[in-house]
Amino acid sequence: MLDFLTLQTEASNPTFISVIYTTLLSFILSMLIALTYERTYRGLSYSRNYVQALILSSIVAAMIMQAIGDSLGRGLGMIGALSIIRFRTVFKDPKDIIFMFASLAAGISCGVFGYSIAVAGTVAFCLVAFFLYMTPFGQERYYDGMLRFNMETNADNTIVIEKVLKTYCKNFALITLRELAQGNRLDYAYHVKLRKSNAKNEFVNRLRELNAINDVHLLLQETTVEQ
Repeated sequence: MLDFLTLQTEASNPTFISVIYTTLLSFILSMLIALTYERTYRGLSYSRNYVQALILSSIVAAMIMQAIGDSLGRGLGMIGALSIIRFRTVFKDPKDIIFMFASLAAGISCGVFGYSIAVAGTVAFCLVAFFLYMTPFGQERYYDGMLRFNMETNADNTIVIEKVLKTYCKNFALITLRELAQGNRLDYAYHVKLRKSNAKNEFVNRLRELNAINDVHLLLQETTVEQ
């Protein structure tokens, strides 16, 4: 009976069955990586083309590695051919690069007939990706975002604002202060870290209740609450 995880063949002359099997396995593993990326993605610039590229790149990598085999000449020729291509795509998120490398690694492992390595590595990568997504690991920040508003020039107003900030913010720091309306109003910009992440709407509404304050904007790293 054929053991699909230990299927081996001559790298320099793969059989048709092994080529088909390698292609299918690289497709399945890259699909798993793409689904993991889709489920764990956090951001505003999700790209369907990028998800499809994760799948296609694994198949291409498997094809290249099978075509090269154990031939040094083929390898050097492939390097020369690929050097002609200029990849100008800019990745905005370092995590996107890691997922692309994972997809390529799965394809390369399948292409050199390291099926066990490909399966085990892909499963481990996806499990760790989900673990990091579900846990708060790496989310601790000194500041969550920026608070901006303008206020009438008055010492009493400043005291009230500081009380509100101390109530809702774990940390806050004034970063810019400029005059408006010929000095009658001041524009404030604070770096803030909220005590409770789910209290952002309450915090903004509390500031709006103060008559001396206008144009309250709270810009957070994860979400944006404005006006």
